[in-house]
Amino acid sequence: MSRPKVSIITPVYNAARFIEETYNSVNKQIFQDWEWVLVDDQSTDNSFQLLQDLSVKDRRLKVHQLPENSGSGPARNLAIDLAQGTYLAFLDSDDIWTKNKLSRHVSFMEKHQAAFSHTSYGFMNEAGEVINQTFHVSNKPVTYDDLLKRTEISCLTAMYNQDLIGKYFMPDLRRKQDYALWLSILKDGHNSIPLDEELAFYRQVKGSATNNKFKLIIKHLKFLREVEGLSLLQSLYYSFHWGINGLKKYYL
Repeated sequence: MSRPKVSIITPVYNAARFIEETYNSVNKQIFQDWEWVLVDDQSTDNSFQLLQDLSVKDRRLKVHQLPENSGSGPARNLAIDLAQGTYLAFLDSDDIWTKNKLSRHVSFMEKHQAAFSHTSYGFMNEAGEVINQTFHVSNKPVTYDDLLKRTEISCLTAMYNQDLIGKYFMPDLRRKQDYALWLSILKDGHNSIPLDEELAFYRQVKGSATNNKFKLIIKHLKFLREVEGLSLLQSLYYSFHWGINGLKKYYL
């Protein structure tokens, strides 16, 4: 069996009501040279059974399950460890891609010889209805300093080339582990090259951790101190910019 060009990384937890819609968005990709590594985090609904059923229908799905509920970080890390593709693309189990996401993104990365890249994306509500809003990425490569000020790289659009930079894993955190992974890549000098095209849609689910924006600023400050090892002054500086940019992102 030949090696796939892209490995799609997806953690799954109680996503039964969304997973088939997410699967359809992957299955309809113009670019078809992919494998999809899905790791169930001991869901209490029928997510794992649905994944197994889908994997029988489509053998490009590689379905695994953690022995105990551990969070999305360990679930993604297992998928990253198992991923065989040149490119690792990230997609959460309730989000969707446009049909040209992989074709455009892979072509863009190869054209620019990019080790790391991300795209613009739109938003949809819990029912899957598209909201008239787009988050546009920057017009220049994103550095470590840039990402500390603005959460521009979203999990549903990120892609890195493991042949160029090796495998990067997420730290053992319950929250912000994907953000920490992007920072670790950037800290090593691999800037993320932005593609300003709306190629994915983020589902805003009621009661999600990212739905309560103001409380996240304090958690972000704590993250910068404890995980990134920044000084209090640096953490306050970056948290201020991060908070302002977050308000612009969702409310302006």
